[in-house]
Amino acid sequence: MSELNINLIKDALAEVKEPKLDVNLLSSNLIRNIELHNNKVSCELILIAPEHPDKDSMIKEINETIRKISGVDEVEISTKIEIPFDAKLKNESDNEIRNVIAIASGKGGVGKSTVAVNMAVALAQTGVKVGLLDADIYGPNIPTMMGVERLPNPTEENKINPAEIHDIKIMSIGFMVQKETPLIWRGPMLNSAIKQFISDVTWGELDYLIVDLPPGTGDAQLSLIQNLSITGGVIVTMPQNVSLEDARRGLHMFKSMELPILGVVENMSYLELPDGNKMDIFGTGGGKSLADETGSAYLGGIPLDPAVRESGDFGKPIIIEKPDSDAAKKLVEIAKAVSLSSSIIAYKNQASGLKINL
Repeated sequence: MSELNINLIKDALAEVKEPKLDVNLLSSNLIRNIELHNNKVSCELILIAPEHPDKDSMIKEINETIRKISGVDEVEISTKIEIPFDAKLKNESDNEIRNVIAIASGKGGVGKSTVAVNMAVALAQTGVKVGLLDADIYGPNIPTMMGVERLPNPTEENKINPAEIHDIKIMSIGFMVQKETPLIWRGPMLNSAIKQFISDVTWGELDYLIVDLPPGTGDAQLSLIQNLSITGGVIVTMPQNVSLEDARRGLHMFKSMELPILGVVENMSYLELPDGNKMDIFGTGGGKSLADETGSAYLGGIPLDPAVRESGDFGKPIIIEKPDSDAAKKLVEIAKAVSLSSSIIAYKNQASGLKINL
């Protein structure tokens, strides 16, 4: 019988996989710091996303695998969240942004900014580092929806410090112009502004940068994708046909630019009545059918709730103001699914040998 040692433990763990990545945990450096002291084995499990759905099952399998080794009396497994760095992202500044998630829609008024704001809040609440970029140059709503009126003073190097609230760093053209001032900009000015939002803002280290795109498929989207590149995009729609037609265009814009689709969200999906029944105000099933038709993930439907609108109007996101509401719970679920999908893409880009800072 072999004497208990680290190599025996590693040999046993060589069979344990990360379910979402389908890779071996040990060879992928997702199990670290394996130690043996007086027949007690300790190790660290690296999670690629917050609230990883397979966390408990992986811990259980690691524990059972190690305990099968003769001589092991005790097992201690700690966990650490480590968001993968998407190696395809262009990074021409001192910022370290690991993943960029774009929230898009084909038309305005579907709740795209609501999804972006609450996704940022939901992720920040898990402890990861989050930024929120309002790239809707013509209709910047993020400052109002987050309850922030101004930017802090610039740095000594004249760099732009983002606003910060709820542990989220925020940048928007809305901080720089008066609310009633229309921006009548052509493509080159848009391109210049978006470049500045990326290179001249002191984002620092971010695990996820959530980008609220303007509606449509025009210059702002092209400028952002060309200047930053994006890990993946989320399409927000409403159930009715007009919204779906426009959302379909946004989705195919992403596909034409070889940008991964993280999923489709159906906002204002239904109204829950006092008796528990649901009323389909704007139709039903459109978001799911769009996802199925395009081979994309359906991330779920967010109920129509006046509190969502009210919380946005008063700068208090629904996840913070009414965390127990059905809308808030659904938004949290969507944020978890999107962060995991983004991290999987980033990990695979990293593992494929793509170089960072292209």
